[in-house]
Amino acid sequence: MIEFVKMQGLGNDFIVIDARKLSINNWPELARQLCHRRLGIGADQLLLLGDSHRGQYSMRIYNPDGSEAQMCGNGIRCLAKYIWDRGLSQADCLEIETLAGIIRPRRAGGLVEVDMGQPILEAERIPVKLSGRIIAYPLEIGEHLFPITCVSMGNPHCVILVENLANAHVEAWGPQIERHHLFPERTNVEFVQVISPQEIKMRVWERGAGITPACGTGACASAVAAALNHKTGRQVCVHLDGGDLQIRWQEDNNRVYMTGPAVEVFKGALSIT
Repeated sequence: MIEFVKMQGLGNDFIVIDARKLSINNWPELARQLCHRRLGIGADQLLLLGDSHRGQYSMRIYNPDGSEAQMCGNGIRCLAKYIWDRGLSQADCLEIETLAGIIRPRRAGGLVEVDMGQPILEAERIPVKLSGRIIAYPLEIGEHLFPITCVSMGNPHCVILVENLANAHVEAWGPQIERHHLFPERTNVEFVQVISPQEIKMRVWERGAGITPACGTGACASAVAAALNHKTGRQVCVHLDGGDLQIRWQEDNNRVYMTGPAVEVFKGALSIT
């Protein structure tokens, strides 16, 4: 039997498993089974807690299609709460190794603040098949022209500023942009409406998962993109379908900080044959 915990951050939901003592080689296939909304537990992603030689713990992330993600902002808040609630660490600030590097979640009252690191803006490193910084670049999809701003927060994001978020056809445009030839590793896609210099609204199409209620790295990328386009300041409240995240792009060290909730929903055990 394998014990699991179902957790969520702003409705972005996860199956969390302590995999440190498990000998399982088919996690991509298990992610496809377990994340299925009708035939499995149902989740946006499967999160695995592991050992690390570089941090206190590691986090592996698998999407419902079996692909592996480099980072997940809502997911790492949930993993941090999982660690703290089970007494696996007494430290108020954790160091968790991900495919995007060491990420540092910190207790912030009843919330979790995460040092998400410095945004990557160079096209070659995001990666995007262009050069330099991609800010308001015109991307043609069918008869539509989208001004895209590209940011990596350890995983690639394509941010599109729109006048009215209600008119953004995320379910239609998201998958076309995700798999556009400009993005060799595919991309997450965010549609963002600027409410004020301190507030934005965002909807997201997540690479490998589709529409989700929230995306932590996407919220960070959107805040950076809005600032790069001179639409907001460097500290904003991001309104997502699942709730709000506070994002701060600090000027003195160029790092992005995300603050939001993490909630345990239920726990159970799996019989894997």
